Amino acid sequence: MNYRLIALDVDGTLLNDHHELTDQTIETIQEVHDQGCHIVLCTGRAPASTLPILEQLGLEGTMITHNGAVTVHADERGQSLVNEFSFEISEIESMLAYARREGIHFDVCTAFNMYIERVGEYERMMYQKFLINPKLVTSVSELGVPIVKFTLFAQPDVLDRVQLEWEDQKLYGNLRMIRSGDLFIDVMNPTANKGNALKALAATLEIEAPEIMAIGNYYNDLEMMSFAGLGIAVENSPNDVKEAADAVTSSNNNEGVHEAIRKYCL
Repeated sequence: MNYRLIALDVDGTLLNDHHELTDQTIETIQEVHDQGCHIVLCTGRAPASTLPILEQLGLEGTMITHNGAVTVHADERGQSLVNEFSFEISEIESMLAYARREGIHFDVCTAFNMYIERVGEYERMMYQKFLINPKLVTSVSELGVPIVKFTLFAQPDVLDRVQLEWEDQKLYGNLRMIRSGDLFIDVMNPTANKGNALKALAATLEIEAPEIMAIGNYYNDLEMMSFAGLGIAVENSPNDVKEAADAVTSSNNNEGVHEAIRKYCL
């Protein structure tokens, strides 16, 4: 086997569109893990909603969460923070004002918690789907603690407009704005991405980039796919992502992760 570490995006890659892991995918991941390969989930999810996926795989270890802003180690003793890229809530006040004015749903995250100011049934269903239990507060501006991610949740046409306006006005300042899904925009520390987090983790494990395979499906996966010796896009990825990848595997609904591991690792 040529690869010592496999980095896996979760939603749209590892899980199918029903947010499920298939038995065959679980068996393949366990097999490659038993042969000595590190399995690292690299996701936009928080640690609390990533851990159940890791447990379903029958594994423990390090998770890269919040799109690279937070790295956490999970074992039988619980979860411990390995690294985080944070910023101050004051840096997003102009974007908070915009979202409140336009009625666009948002949340802000620390390493282990998520905070919201309001929630409707549509947003509640989204959080349930991603196994998230956010904390309701009067104003996130009053949290007084560094945060790792600010996320907008809305329909694609709304976020398309937001993206254009915020880029035109540079409303995110020195922070980094990324489209992490059709329905999500994330604003984070400019050094926070899955690629940088994966690079730091690999260094601690003494694993070189050519020994890493990364599989993803969206623009927030590009840095980790570029860093890895083999970057693979699932078939359901946007064309830009597939063109940037070294290879393309089947879609998340057709067990693309299982197929890629079988082809390149087993």
